[in-house]
Amino acid sequence: MIGEGMNKEQEKAVLEAILFTMGDAVETERLAAVLEKEKDYTRELLLELQAEYEGSPRGMTLIELEDSFQMCTKSSMYEYLVKIAKTPRKYVITDTMLETLSIIAYKQPITRAEIEKVRGVSCDHAVNRLLEFGLITELGRKDAPGRPLLFGTTEEFLRTFGVKSLEELPELTAVQIEEFRAQAEAEAGNVNLDI
Repeated sequence: MIGEGMNKEQEKAVLEAILFTMGDAVETERLAAVLEKEKDYTRELLLELQAEYEGSPRGMTLIELEDSFQMCTKSSMYEYLVKIAKTPRKYVITDTMLETLSIIAYKQPITRAEIEKVRGVSCDHAVNRLLEFGLITELGRKDAPGRPLLFGTTEEFLRTFGVKSLEELPELTAVQIEEFRAQAEAEAGNVNLDI
């Protein structure tokens, strides 16, 4: 059993881990079920943990909302959160990401499978990073079996690459497309890409 053999500090650590990971308020009853303890006992642990946070110079605290608890930032830390939020994000675009972005820009809307068909290798990581950077976005789902997601570029893409619209993108030649394919082959370890 989970709760057996744990001391009070370990039980608090479990509660802390759950609340940190969940991010939202979690009902005391659910937390008690995880610890396999009574609800009143679990609430006492949470209140102790809350007092520990309040009595220390930590940036986090626990708040109680009805019959739930949530981990959140202390209000005294808000000015620092605003400061970091205003700092421009820096990101590095790898060659793989740039190739994937190029395919999306020229062929949008496009699915992951269609990108992989052009590149010849998996594009999951590149697509996920481009989504994270805000250079591409999900445009909906393709009307096809499995209803795969469609991707396209964003206004951030236009700003980043200094173009006003997709029509300003340079024309791709057959030679450039073949170079993309050769680079993808090298990346995949010379896998045969005949489709």
